This record gives sequence, structure tokens and C-alpha cells, in this order.
Amino acid sequence: MWVCQNGLRRVSSPVRRGRPRLDIIGMLLLSGAISVLLLALGWGGTIYAWGSYQILGLASLGSCLFLLLILQELRARDPLLPPRVFMSSSYVAYVIVSTLTSVLLFMCLTIPLYFQYVRGATAAQSGIYVAPFMLASAFGNVACSRWARHFGTARGCLRIASSLACTGLVLLAVVLLNDPVWAVIAAMVVAGPGMGGCLIGSMIGSQNALGAQDIGCGTGALLVLRSVGGASGSTIAGAIIASGLIAVQRTADRAAPVAAPSMQHGAADLAHIAGGSITAASAHLGWSFAAVYAIAAVFAAISFLVALWMPNTRLREALHAVPISE
Repeated sequence: MWVCQNGLRRVSSPVRRGRPRLDIIGMLLLSGAISVLLLALGWGGTIYAWGSYQILGLASLGSCLFLLLILQELRARDPLLPPRVFMSSSYVAYVIVSTLTSVLLFMCLTIPLYFQYVRGATAAQSGIYVAPFMLASAFGNVACSRWARHFGTARGCLRIASSLACTGLVLLAVVLLNDPVWAVIAAMVVAGPGMGGCLIGSMIGSQNALGAQDIGCGTGALLVLRSVGGASGSTIAGAIIASGLIAVQRTADRAAPVAAPSMQHGAADLAHIAGGSITAASAHLGWSFAAVYAIAAVFAAISFLVALWMPNTRLREALHAVPISE
């Protein structure tokens, strides 16, 4: 708050012609579309079959809401997701990298559950195991910022960061089952700087890909899509892990329906679900976590390809206040 107060005090106030209008219809359509599609991802393969009319109906409804959202944004005076900012190929590339990185980051936040359910760690131990990953992500954030400032562009940083994220996630998917804990932590430390670098690099690059009058709405659109990516990533990972838990119970031939684990006692919950066969259940569930990080590695690979393709946008040295048009 202190930094914002002192920094914003030095920024000259822009002149706006006309009063802004909140795009309430766009907000409702966006939230509705996201909610419906996330329900389809969360319920598919667990509560309902993927080919059931419930899942297909939710997917169809979500697609229709997104189509209505596009039409609304084309006609709105102050749109939530301004179509004009998506005319910039550089901006679109940075948004794609940012959204995909958010997807794989939230998929990786299931790591504490892996340590508890597969490795039998306590909640406190799993938090300690994940701390190096979070610190590495923060280091990547700072390193990419300094790279962009030194070289005047964020593209090179995004290429290195996305390749690191992909490499670390591939290693993570491979070492989950039989390798020691330190190997899992090492793979996380490789992936962490890549994710942190992609997040800050895409933010810096997207702001420099737009004109001064569009930086605010462009940054807001990027953050909205990043939130969508994070929600999608956690939903995808949760659906895969939930499917693994269901498979564990079915393997144990338990007739009772699957009870939602408390996520507090880790291996004890898994033993209850598996009817006491903890070793086989942990191995089976380990494959589910491996699938989560393998899919996250695919998203990281796509980010790397986008970083190879994107234009080399130079960073501005100064930003001058301009009138904000209607």
C-alpha cells in the first residue's frame, strides 16, 4: 500500500471524456460461461459420465454464453474484454502465455496433496517440501524482471522460462513414483523459476504491446483470463485426482459411494478410501498425479512454442499520459 501510494502520486491524472459505463452484461456472461464450463470439467468422469447429457448440456450452454459474450463485447461502450486490444498479435501471444502458465501453476498447487496421499507426509511436512518451489518461482519473477529491464524486451526471458517450466514438469511427472523426495523437490525447483518468469514476463510484455490508452483495459483483460486459466487448471487437476480416488475405491471393491476426503490426514484418508490397502492405493493414485503434471508439461510446451513465434516487442522507457476517449 505504501509503494502504491507513493508511486501513483507521481502519475499525472488522465483526462476522460464522458462517464465510463460498467459492462455488467459482459460480467454476467463471462462469469456464467466460466462457471458452467468449470462445472462440466469438475463433474465429468466423477459424478456424471463425460458423454452424459448433463455434461454435454453444460458444455453447450457454456459455449453459447461465450458466443453471447463476444457479441456483447463488440457492442458495449466500455467492454470488459475490449476487442481492439486483441488485434495486436504481440498482446495475444503474451495473453496466451500468461493464461497457460496460470493453468499449469494451479495444476502444480496439488503437490501438497501428492506428498500427503502418496508419500504419507503430514500437512506441515508437505508445506515444507513445497516451500523451495514457491521460493524458486519468486526468484524467476525477479530474474525475468531484471532481464527485461537489461535487454529491453521480455521475449527472450519467456523462451527460457517456458523451457524451464516444461523441463521441470516433465521431470516431475517422471520422478513422482519411485524416486526419493529430494528428487521431486529438485524437479519442482527447476519448474518454479520458469513459471514465475512467465507470469511477470507476460505481464510486462503485454503492457508494452498496447498503446497508453489501452494499458488499463488490456491489463485487466489479461488478469481476467489468467484467473480463468487458474480456475481451469485447478478444476482439471481436481478432476484427474478425483478420478484416481474413485479408481482406488473401485479396486478395493467397496460398495459404498466415494466419500469426499477431508484433505487433512492424507494417507489416513487414502487408507480409509482404499479399505486399508495403502501401498497399492498410493501407487495407483501416484499415476494420477503423474498424469496431472504431464498435462501441465504439455501446456508449458505450448507456451514455449508461442514464445518462439511472438514478435519481439521492445519495452518503452517512458509512458506519457494521454486523453482517454469514449
